[in-house]
Amino acid sequence: MSQVIAHVLALFITDLQKQTTSCEKIELDEKGIFGDKHYGKDTSRTVLLTSSLAYDMLLHENIDASFGALGENIVIDYDLHRVNPGDKIKLGEVVLEIAQNCTLCNHLSKIDKRVPKLLRHDRGVFAKVVRGGELHLHDEVHLPDE
Repeated sequence: MSQVIAHVLALFITDLQKQTTSCEKIELDEKGIFGDKHYGKDTSRTVLLTSSLAYDMLLHENIDASFGALGENIVIDYDLHRVNPGDKIKLGEVVLEIAQNCTLCNHLSKIDKRVPKLLRHDRGVFAKVVRGGELHLHDEVHLPDE
């Protein structure tokens, strides 16, 4: 049995009109997150997973940003430097495979001009859906047994 390493702290969907909505649950399949603007596009990068540590870094620099401000879909309380491309991570009943570190977007400078530099390696990771299902706020996060 795998050990609980974290919990899901926040969930977001950004629709085609670029409206971001905080959710209690999201549904995923191999194409991504239903209702999200990236659904069915580049399936190796349809989910952006962010650590609460990224927000802690901003707060340490007196930058106030709420979950969702970085454009993520999922926030967990786990250091994402501990996962590598190809690693799998289980969130509730959903299994994601880490694809790559997130490329930082300059539009994050709207939060504060320092954000792109501060989070250049810490915004999060892109992942693809290996096993879909419903993901709920507060679900447990595991590294699956291989």
